[in-house]
Amino acid sequence: MNPAAMGPISTAADLRRVALAAACLAAVGVVALVVVGRPLMGLFLVVGFGLGLVNVLLLRKAASQFAAVDGGGKPRFALGALGRLAVITVLALGIAVLVQPDGMGVFLGLAAFQLLLVGVALVPLLKELRQTGAE
Repeated sequence: MNPAAMGPISTAADLRRVALAAACLAAVGVVALVVVGRPLMGLFLVVGFGLGLVNVLLLRKAASQFAAVDGGGKPRFALGALGRLAVITVLALGIAVLVQPDGMGVFLGLAAFQLLLVGVALVPLLKELRQTGAE
């Protein structure tokens, strides 16, 4: 399997594509939320997208460090992932509780970013499956 088919964190080009798609989707979300009278929720939507992107960047860095170690870094990798997710969750919950109801935009942004990430990862995978199926 080629590296481009491994998902959105495999190459810098894929990471740029995710960031660009996230920015576009966040902009559309902000405009929609401003139109319906929730500009603050739009701001927190962008924060959610930002947290998702930071998580992917840190995951990419951790994965490259894990790949450089000969199998001994698995517990450290797992703890790092749990730590990142815990920090993101605490931040999102804090914002959602402190700035009700607009703070829920953080969760909306995080959820939309995850769906976007799955979609971006799925496209090269489907292309690879089609190519191997045709051969």
